[in-house]
Amino acid sequence: MNRRNIVKSLALMPLAAYPTLSHSRDKTQNSHGLDQSEADYSNVKIRKVRAIITAPQNIELVVVKVETDQPGLYGIGCATFRQRAHSVVSAINDYLDDFCRGKDVNNIEDIWQTAYVSSYWRNGPVLNNALSGLDQALWDIKGKIAGMPVYQLLGGKCRFAVDTYTHASGPTPEAVVEDVQKYMEQGFRNVRIQLGGYGSTHLSKEPAYKRYQFGSPDDNTLDANAYISGTVKMFDLVRQKIGNEVELLHDVHERMQPMDAINLIKQLEQYRPFFVEDPFSPENNGWFELLRKQTSVPIAMGELFNSPHEWIDPMSKRWFDFIRIHISQIGGITPAMKVARLGEWYNVRTAWHGPGDVSPVGHAANAHIDLAVWNFGIQEAPRFNEALLEVFPGSPTVKDGFMFVNEKPGLGIDINEELAKKYPAPKFDYNWTQLRKNDGTPVRP
Repeated sequence: MNRRNIVKSLALMPLAAYPTLSHSRDKTQNSHGLDQSEADYSNVKIRKVRAIITAPQNIELVVVKVETDQPGLYGIGCATFRQRAHSVVSAINDYLDDFCRGKDVNNIEDIWQTAYVSSYWRNGPVLNNALSGLDQALWDIKGKIAGMPVYQLLGGKCRFAVDTYTHASGPTPEAVVEDVQKYMEQGFRNVRIQLGGYGSTHLSKEPAYKRYQFGSPDDNTLDANAYISGTVKMFDLVRQKIGNEVELLHDVHERMQPMDAINLIKQLEQYRPFFVEDPFSPENNGWFELLRKQTSVPIAMGELFNSPHEWIDPMSKRWFDFIRIHISQIGGITPAMKVARLGEWYNVRTAWHGPGDVSPVGHAANAHIDLAVWNFGIQEAPRFNEALLEVFPGSPTVKDGFMFVNEKPGLGIDINEELAKKYPAPKFDYNWTQLRKNDGTPVRP
């Protein structure tokens, strides 16, 4: 028997012949109907790429389903960009579907690279999120073909589970303390604290621009001095009441002028934050060099990043400690693994963005990467309601502050399309992004 036939016979050998692997490929583990003992999955073609939009938690979620020419074999991925959800759906259904049909699902890197330049102009959030849904779905398919969870394909586990942080907030520092204590009782060791919403907008007085009927009546207002003062008081009280038993995080959300953010972070240094997130908008990346010289507080950055041009230089110069990109915003698992590997060489740890506008599929993708990369830092914990768990069976779970993935092949998660139809996307509420100074100047989130 020549080498080619030996390899083929091994590929078709029943998995029972491999005791160390049979646990991940037996029929009880593989719920996707794939007969690993007989089928040849070396040349599987994409039959269709389509978008599914649903909102079980009243947040627009976009999921991509990649169907193949093999019965029962498909993959799903997260393409959620809630601020332009329907544009992403169009990019998937009107462009990526036609582009991908007939391509070999095994060639993830090739499909990613060619799709990336298929629109010529690139690194925009609509294309990147559409591309992410495709990419994650292809990794899901590859895991199902291999009979392994995706994290195994990425190198295997570096840790038993994913350490997470959760969000505590309240209108007063006292209310924040109570919220932190509640989450500590649930097993969380890391808690992000916010005095009300981002920028503590409830502390702002009635602004002048509203008296002059400038802007919209529902616009929010940022008083930088009130926010800085209130945030310092919040940290001080939490440390007084709780001590150092919990790691504290905070999100500036890019809402202040650079020198105001630097001033705040310097004042917070005495409270030993785990990190302060997004102190500057992406347009102000150049300020990180000054910030690094001013404080030892760890910095997390990247939620609004779309392009490698935004993170390569600061990471290579060690201007921040955690890379906090939104994985679907940069194009999926394929580029996120490259970002993680880049960070390893500069001791920049991962802290992927994981809010409510990431689908459970996206949270699963986050967690599979978290399990596999050495320079994992921390993960924003998901919060799923019952409706979301019904629509997305196999979603990751959080226990004692750790996130666990479903151990089934692929991403380990599915979508119930009939249930998903019961939760149509709501009309988008622009109010969250609309923020102004006292004189009405728009503030960038």
